[in-house]
Amino acid sequence: MERTSFISRSSSSLSSLLSNDEKSLLPRPAYHHQKPKIRVRTLLGHCLYRRVILWTAAGLVIVFLTLTSGNHGLRRERLLDLVKSKPYEKPEGSNGVEAVDGAKGDPGVVMVVTGSSKTEAPVWREGMPYWLRFKHLDGFFVGLKALVPASDYKPEHPRRAGEDSPFPLTISYTGLPTPTPFVPQPDYESPDYTAQYHEVQPCYLDKDNKIPVPDLYAYNGVVQGQSEPVIGSHSLLGLRDDVCFDRFGRYGPYGLGYSFDDGGAEVGMDTEREGSEAVWAKTGKINYDKIDWGDAQARCHESNKKRFVDVAAQSRASKTTSAEHAERTFSHSERPKEKIRRTAVVVRSYTGYQWTHHAVLNFRAMISELALRSGGEYTVHFLLHVRDGNEAIWADPVTAQRILDDNIPPEFHSICTLWSEDQMRLIYPGGFGRSFSNPSGGSVHGVYRSAHMPLQHFAMNHPEYDYFWNWELDMRWLGNYYELFDRLGKWGKQQSRVEAWERSAKYYIPRYHGDWANFTSLVHNETLASGRPAIFGPLNFPGRSPLRTEIAGNNFIPPACTSRFDPPNCGVGEDADLITLNPIFDAEDSGWVFSSDVTGYNTALPAPPRRCAIITASRLSRRLLEVMHEENWRLHHTMFSEMFPASAALHHGLKAVYAPHPVSIDREWDLAAVDRAFNGGRDHSSGGHGSPFDLRNEHNHKGTSWYYHSEFAGLLWRRWLGYAQYDGRGPNGGRSGEGTLRGGKLEEERASSTGRMCLRSMLVHPIKWEHPSELEDYV
Repeated sequence: MERTSFISRSSSSLSSLLSNDEKSLLPRPAYHHQKPKIRVRTLLGHCLYRRVILWTAAGLVIVFLTLTSGNHGLRRERLLDLVKSKPYEKPEGSNGVEAVDGAKGDPGVVMVVTGSSKTEAPVWREGMPYWLRFKHLDGFFVGLKALVPASDYKPEHPRRAGEDSPFPLTISYTGLPTPTPFVPQPDYESPDYTAQYHEVQPCYLDKDNKIPVPDLYAYNGVVQGQSEPVIGSHSLLGLRDDVCFDRFGRYGPYGLGYSFDDGGAEVGMDTEREGSEAVWAKTGKINYDKIDWGDAQARCHESNKKRFVDVAAQSRASKTTSAEHAERTFSHSERPKEKIRRTAVVVRSYTGYQWTHHAVLNFRAMISELALRSGGEYTVHFLLHVRDGNEAIWADPVTAQRILDDNIPPEFHSICTLWSEDQMRLIYPGGFGRSFSNPSGGSVHGVYRSAHMPLQHFAMNHPEYDYFWNWELDMRWLGNYYELFDRLGKWGKQQSRVEAWERSAKYYIPRYHGDWANFTSLVHNETLASGRPAIFGPLNFPGRSPLRTEIAGNNFIPPACTSRFDPPNCGVGEDADLITLNPIFDAEDSGWVFSSDVTGYNTALPAPPRRCAIITASRLSRRLLEVMHEENWRLHHTMFSEMFPASAALHHGLKAVYAPHPVSIDREWDLAAVDRAFNGGRDHSSGGHGSPFDLRNEHNHKGTSWYYHSEFAGLLWRRWLGYAQYDGRGPNGGRSGEGTLRGGKLEEERASSTGRMCLRSMLVHPIKWEHPSELEDYV
């Protein structure tokens, strides 16, 4: 989402409502300094000693701030020096690697990797955030030379009682392995596929069909000692966990590692690059200078359109008589091929966003992997928020083009739709009534409070799509985008509606909860113990208003769910209307700042029941967006952005699930402590009293790889890209921007190094800057 005057969506200026003890636990925003309030009357008081002391203290503060500012500049220079390959001293214990005597980096050299055994746990003090109690993990930063088959892999963390640490490692290095193409799409030419679906025509980047869509590359195996994800699971969702990705295999096919002159992005050339040429052996270094991604996607869909449900034809077919339909069916001897429903991935952008070369690489990868390699099953769009309401973006094509030129890279112009908040006021007119609370003070039509309004409007204008992924600019997927979106959709389809809301309210910790069947049983028993009935179907509550379809006697519950004989399978095989990437928690009494930002309901009655998933990234079905659309335009109901989709699904009985994707943590947490911190709410869930989304508890997410104010995500991502980072380790437990510089080109190239990082697939967020030269702009 956009930058705002708030620290974040969930950490607002409401700190004034908290006690002093509670304020001490609030996450502190980086780079923001509170100016001390000094009373002039006090400084000029009659007591000479008081004035001397105060003026002396003020002088010391000024000196301190000056030195601190200079230190920031020095730290930035040190980061840039490493990028420019200037010599620097080896950080003590850097990368956890020591070389055996005589090691020179030649094939056959033996290295000893000592890992985290040298890293001391920080000294915990009263008032120190809980997650800082645990020592840092080192296995993430071990490189490709430590790659082992998945069957030989031992994680640094988590380990069960009695499991040995993989450190110290002894590695016999005989040369870098060779990456291979990673293709998670179906085998479109196999007999099994062609028997069920129409054949897939290959798509190309250029109009002449001469530039094929490249493969991305992965390494078979896992880096020894790398930590497993603590929350969520690869295997549960059908994601490969026996391969890893380095920066060149992931982004090299899309322009990383070669120059503008060759049509590349000119990034990655300033990092260690041994063996990187393998990723261009098949296709060469593709020139992306003149690629038009809108044209490429349109051509791809046109050549494969018989594969997909034709919305216009479907509408016409509904008007034909059953006799005509039967005649057509029986006159056709060939088994009909199954049609596929299409999905739009809608990336939210805004005027003023500073595009970088790494960001361009990311969305080239997304379009190639999702749209072109799937034969048009997905299409990527950008939804550009024009923040200046005075711009005539619909009346004047010249104005619209200027805004595109100023805010969107040319290769993405043809897939970009402009919108503004003034437009939303026209589409959703009238008074929305009173809000139970409005902590941000923003407009009900503003993107901060109602981010889904433009997505709803987009969906109403694009009937060719049945599903819509709401995506943000500062998220990255370390892996193939098709594997992520396809597997999440399939997993959601196989989930039962029975106790789905209860399962989705809880973080899944595999090494603590056991397999998914055990987790399901655990949630069932916790639900029984709570004395609260499990949620099923639409909810009735005071002040509820029915939709038009409900007035007509219809609902969203599948007919099979009315059978008493097989209730656990209710919803299995039904596509999910909402797939979230964090738990769907009960906002009531959760301590989440915006839990009562509910508008248009009768404020004389209790607030309606609400569910929420932090981070708006999610997949929404057309019918869910239609429900939200009607709630807005006809009933004038709305809620804060992260709360509205889940609550609309809750009220009207649509299928909603939280997909527990792999999330890593940066420290050696005890797993019982992870469960207490992240499932410490009502009935051992993430909602209600004790919620991890309470202002006083959110700091626990800072050491995770996926949360809106994570510190670990950016550090891990930039180290993986090949840039040195301050490791966040120090006497205070370690925070973002503290500690020692580690990683980077010179460290990865040393004879004693294990080389560049290789990680299994994972989502990371937020990524606010990538190349060290961008740090100053971010600050």
